[in-house]
Amino acid sequence: MHIHYFQHVPFEGLGCIETWSQEKGHTLTYTRFYENGAIPSVDEYDWLIIMGGPMGVDDEEHFAWLKAEKKAIKEAIKHKKKILGICLGSQLIASVLGAKVYSNKEKEIGWFNITVNPESYALFGDREDRFPVFHWHGDTFELPEGAQLLASSDACKNQGYLVDQRIIGLQFHFEVTEESLESMVQNGKNELLEKGPYIQPAPTLLAKANLVFENNRKMYAVLDYLVNS
Repeated sequence: MHIHYFQHVPFEGLGCIETWSQEKGHTLTYTRFYENGAIPSVDEYDWLIIMGGPMGVDDEEHFAWLKAEKKAIKEAIKHKKKILGICLGSQLIASVLGAKVYSNKEKEIGWFNITVNPESYALFGDREDRFPVFHWHGDTFELPEGAQLLASSDACKNQGYLVDQRIIGLQFHFEVTEESLESMVQNGKNELLEKGPYIQPAPTLLAKANLVFENNRKMYAVLDYLVNS
């Protein structure tokens, strides 16, 4: 299987998704927009994965490539590719599907619990209904038409969605590894200085790195779900 991914900034890469892909023997290619990377034809890949980033879905004035990226996502949806969006990626998919993306009432940065919709247990690999995941976002989205809500948190109602059993958007970061966690903290120091009920300081974020393993296990479950969907 050929997986192509869109990466927006150097410090938000595939994380454990890369390990899963290598273990399964899948081909990985990428478009790194911060390197002016080219977008392949939709016929050249089987899956599309869209990673996170600090920009917003409507920041085309500052990030001109967003327009081309949205067009590519629309093409992938039209051609019935399997698609996974994480954080900004989930917002971009939602926007392309006609849903509103807007500033959440509170920024959510840190390890906070999500509550899983019981209909989504199979996607996450078990029947655990509440557990901590890693968040780093200020925006949120309305659910695309026909989407199934996957999970919610105290700070943000719409934490994930499933469309047509083949398109998944996750607002949070199951994929984060200890290394990528440190990189995100290093590159987001200014945001961590902001005050808010759902913003944890850097030492707290890093001290909870023991939660990475379980988050990665659930990321694998999501990827396996897409394989079998």
